Amino acid sequence: MSQITTHILDIARGIPAQGVPVILYRQHDDYWDVVAANTTNKEGRIKEFPDQNGKLEPGNYKLKFETKEYFERNDTTSFFPFVEVVFTVSEGKHYHVPLLLSPFGYSTYRGS
Repeated sequence: MSQITTHILDIARGIPAQGVPVILYRQHDDYWDVVAANTTNKEGRIKEFPDQNGKLEPGNYKLKFETKEYFERNDTTSFFPFVEVVFTVSEGKHYHVPLLLSPFGYSTYRGS
């Protein structure tokens, strides 16, 4: 069963980023289809995307992290209204895609 999970750590504040909407997309030729959406929990994590059903076709996927409202809630000026991370999925694997976030920079990696 293939699965995509994520978490966000606000590295400027040193805490998980709670309440951030994240949308999962799959690429089809020149456009992106929405696969599922969820919001980070109090630990800054999304352990599953509800509509994902463990069935991921191989291809290019994108996580769109809607960061603008998170920064506004925390009275923080930010350069990024959202962050998009594009990656390739193969069958039968777990893909953990963390986001290390600050108001003026971010980093990501393939987690476990």
